[in-house]
Amino acid sequence: MHFRDSKRKVDYVLAYHYRKRLARPPPGPGSPERARRSASLALVSNGGTGKGCVEDGGQRGPPGGGVEAMALSPLDALEEEKRLQREEFERNLVEAGLEIEKDPENKSQGLSFVRIHAPWQVLSREAELLKIKMPTKKMYEITEEGGILKTLNEIWCKLTEPLQPQVPQQENTKMKNLSYPFSREKIYLYNIKDKDTFFDNATRSRIVREILKRTSTKARNSMGISTLIANNVYDAAYPLHDGHYEGQNDDMNERKLLYREWARYGAFYKFQPIQLISGKQLLHLGGYSFAYLSCKTALDILISAESAGCGRLGGICALVIPSKEMCDQRNAFTMCPLCDKFCDYWNLSSACATARASHLFDNPATVFFSIFMALWATMFLEQWKRLQMRLSYFWDLTGLEEEEEHPRPEYETKLLQKKLKNKTITTDNPNEDEKEKLTCSDRMPGYAANFGLILFMIMLTFSAVFGVIVYRITTAAALSFSTNETTRSNVRVTVTATAVIINLVVILILDEIYGAVAKWLTEIEIPKTEKTFEERLILKAFLLKFVNSYAPIFYVAFFKGRFVGRPGRYVYVFKGYRMEEARGCLMELCIQLSIIMLGKQLIQNNLFEIGIPKLKKLFRKLKDERTEPKEVDTNQAKDPQQWDLDYTLEPFTGLTPEYMEMIIQFGFVTLFVASFPLAPLFALLNNVIEVRLDAKKFVTELRRPDTVRAKDIGIWYDILSGIGKLSVIINAFVIAVTSDFIPRLMYQYAYSQNGTMHGFINHTLSYFNVSHLKAGTEPENSLFAQDVLFCRFKDYREPPWSPNQYEFSKQYWAVLSARLAFVILFQNLVMFLSFLVDWMIPDIPKDISQQIKKEKSVLVDFFLKEEHEKLKLIESFMARDKRKHKSGTKSRRSRAASFSQSTRSPKGSFTSFSSQHTVV
Repeated sequence: MHFRDSKRKVDYVLAYHYRKRLARPPPGPGSPERARRSASLALVSNGGTGKGCVEDGGQRGPPGGGVEAMALSPLDALEEEKRLQREEFERNLVEAGLEIEKDPENKSQGLSFVRIHAPWQVLSREAELLKIKMPTKKMYEITEEGGILKTLNEIWCKLTEPLQPQVPQQENTKMKNLSYPFSREKIYLYNIKDKDTFFDNATRSRIVREILKRTSTKARNSMGISTLIANNVYDAAYPLHDGHYEGQNDDMNERKLLYREWARYGAFYKFQPIQLISGKQLLHLGGYSFAYLSCKTALDILISAESAGCGRLGGICALVIPSKEMCDQRNAFTMCPLCDKFCDYWNLSSACATARASHLFDNPATVFFSIFMALWATMFLEQWKRLQMRLSYFWDLTGLEEEEEHPRPEYETKLLQKKLKNKTITTDNPNEDEKEKLTCSDRMPGYAANFGLILFMIMLTFSAVFGVIVYRITTAAALSFSTNETTRSNVRVTVTATAVIINLVVILILDEIYGAVAKWLTEIEIPKTEKTFEERLILKAFLLKFVNSYAPIFYVAFFKGRFVGRPGRYVYVFKGYRMEEARGCLMELCIQLSIIMLGKQLIQNNLFEIGIPKLKKLFRKLKDERTEPKEVDTNQAKDPQQWDLDYTLEPFTGLTPEYMEMIIQFGFVTLFVASFPLAPLFALLNNVIEVRLDAKKFVTELRRPDTVRAKDIGIWYDILSGIGKLSVIINAFVIAVTSDFIPRLMYQYAYSQNGTMHGFINHTLSYFNVSHLKAGTEPENSLFAQDVLFCRFKDYREPPWSPNQYEFSKQYWAVLSARLAFVILFQNLVMFLSFLVDWMIPDIPKDISQQIKKEKSVLVDFFLKEEHEKLKLIESFMARDKRKHKSGTKSRRSRAASFSQSTRSPKGSFTSFSSQHTVV
C-alpha cells in the first residue's frame, strides 16, 4: 500500500506491458544505460531524489553515439512511440505535483507498474478546485424524531439487533461533523489531526484520477489517461484495494470487514452496511444501488405476503361454479377442431385442470391486488426518494453542484479531425478553435445509423417472436399427426414448454448482443461528456432490452387468439397452418412470465455474473503466460504486492448492468402482476441472493472502482417512474382483455336469470354447423363424426340458425364496451390514488429538512465565531506589538537622557544632535 520508503501511500496505479528492442547492440560495460539497468528502483518526484527522470528500461543508447543506427521494425517503432508517450505523460504528472515510483524494466518484455502518490499540497489544491466537502471542527447535535415514531424506531432497532452487521459505528451517533467545501484560506476551520489521513483513500484516488484525466501529451494528441488506455499505451489505471480480504493473521481492513459482514453467503440474513459500502467501495452511486436493493427487498416482503394471500383466495376461487361446469362430464361441450384435417373434435371437460389452474390467478382478488401493486409502486418510489435524500444528507452530498466534465477523448479526437479538415487552426486567431464544436450535421451519420439499427433490432425481436409462433403452430400440427395417443394428448404442454424455453434462450442471446450494439451506437453519436454518453447508452440499452424481454409476454397477453378468425373462416399463417387459438390465456401468460423471469434471474443475473468474470480472468492469465517469456526477475519481491494482485482482477466497467437488472425485474414485478401475483415473491428470493452475489463480486472479483459522487440515481429514477405509470395501463388491459373478469361480471349482473354464475360457460361459447366447414378441413377418422352436428368455439357470435349467422352478437359489443369502460375507470382510479399517495408522502423526510436548515444556521454561526476569534487574535497581536513599541520607546528615551547628561556642555545645555536623535 506504500512506496518503497514505507511512508508515502500509493493512491493510484498505472500498469503497462513493455517490449524492448532486441535487434540493437547491447550497451558498453561503462555506459550510463548499463548503470540505469542495474538500478533496482527509479523515482520521479517533486522533491528530487537524485534520479530526476523516468527509468527507460534500457531502450535508449548513450548520447555519445557509440551505438550503430539501425532501422526500426514497425513493431519496434510502435513500442518506441508508446514509451515516449509514457515518458512525456509521467513528466507532466510530476509537473502537476504528483510523485511517482516506477520499477525497472528488467526483462526483455513484461508487465510494469507506475505507482502514484499525491502529496498534501496537491490534495489540498485539488480538493479546493473540486469543492469537496470536508468535516470542520464544529459538531452539532442531530435532532431525532419524537413521539410514536421514536418509540417504534427503538423497538425496531431492538428487534433487528441480531440482523445488524458487526461493523465499527460512530461513537456518538447523535452528533455530526459540520462539513464545508475545502478551502486553503480557511484551513483553520477544519479538523486536521494528521495531514496523511485527513483525506480518505476514496477522496485521494478521486483527486489523482481527475489529474490523470486532464493531463495530456499535446505533442501526440493524447487527451488524458482514457486516451492512453484506448491507444494501449497503458493497460490499466486503478486505485488499490485496502489489502487482502482473507486470512486471520493480517490486520483488519475495510475490505476484509466487508467480506466478512457483507460479501459472504453466510451473512444473507444481515442488513447491508451501506455507510461502509459507500465510503470504501463505490462512492456514492454504488451505495445507492445497494440501498435501492435493500429498500425494494423490504417492501417485497410486504407484497409477497399479499400475493400469497391472493393465491390462497385463488385456490378457493378455483372451485367456483364456472370451473365446476367445465369439469362436469354430464354437460360436456363438443369443441371445434384445433387444426385442419388431422385434429378431432374434443370435449371442453378435458381442459378442466387448466381452467382450475387459471382461476388461481383469474379471480376477483386479482383486481384488488393489481390496484394494491400500483399503489405499492408509487409508495416504493416515494420511499426511495426519502431514503435517497437521507443518504445524501449523511454522505454530505446535499447541495452538490454539477461538476464541469472534461470532454471524452473520442469527442476531442473527432473535433481535432474536423479542425484539421477545415483548416481552422491558425496562429493568428488562437481563440478560434475554442468556438469550434461538433454540430448536428457532424453527428447526422451517427443519428441515422442509430435510428436505422435500433429499428432493425426491434424488428429482429419481433421476428424472433414470430419465429417462435411459427414453431408452436408447426410443432403442434406435427405432433397431432402422431399415432401415439400419449403424444397427441400432451401436444399443448409439450409445445408451450419448449416454446417458452426457446424464447428464454433467444432473449438471453439477444440481450448480450443488444448491450454491445447499444454501446457501439452511442459511441458513433460522439457525445461530448461521460455523463451524456452514459445517459444515451442507458436509454438505448433499456429500450432494446425492454422490447426483447417483454415482447413474447405482450404477444401472449394481448395478441394470441385475437386474430384467429372463426370456424369456416380461419386466418392462416401458411397454407394449412392457421393461427393458434387462445386456451386459458391468463394461465399461459403466467407460465411464460414465470419461466422467463426465473430464467433471466438464475442464468443471466447469477450464473453469468459468477462465470463470466472467472472466465475472463482465466483467459487473461493464459494470454499473459503465452505472450510473456518465462524470465526470472531477480529484483521482484517474493510476495506479490497489492498492485500485482489487483491487476489480476477483472476491470470495473460501471454500474449500468446492475441497475438494468433491477429495472427489468421491477418491470416483471409491476407490469404483469395481474397475471402472475407470485412475481414479487420470486423477486424477493432473487434479491436476497443478488445482494450477496454482487457484494462478493465487488469485494473479491473486481478492481476497486473509481469514486463517483452523485446526489441521486439520475436517469434511472425517471425510467422507474415511467414503468410505474405504464404498469397501471398494462394491468388494466390484462384484467379487461386477457382475463374473464369482465365477461363474468357482465354475465352475473346483465344476463344471468338468477344472478348467479350458472350457465356462464354456455353463454361464452358460440355454435357452428360442422357442415359449413371448408372441404378438406374436416377431421379425418373422427370418433365424433357421426354424432356431431354442431361444435362450439369461444366467442360471442350469432348461431347458424340466425339470419346474421356467425356475425358478432350484441353480447360481444356489450362486453367490449364494458372492457373499455373498466380500463378507463381502473386507470383513473389508480392514478388518482397514486397522486394521493405521492401528495401525502413528502419527498424529503421532515427531520432531514430540519437538519439541513439547522446545518445552514450552524455553519453561519460557526463562520462568524471563527472570524470573530481570528479578528480578536489579530487585534491582540497588534496590541502586543504596540505595547512593545511603547516600552521600547521609553527605554530608548531613558538611555538617551543618561547619554545626554554625560555629554552636557559646560554651559549646561544638551547637544542638539542627541536631542534630535532621541525625538526621532
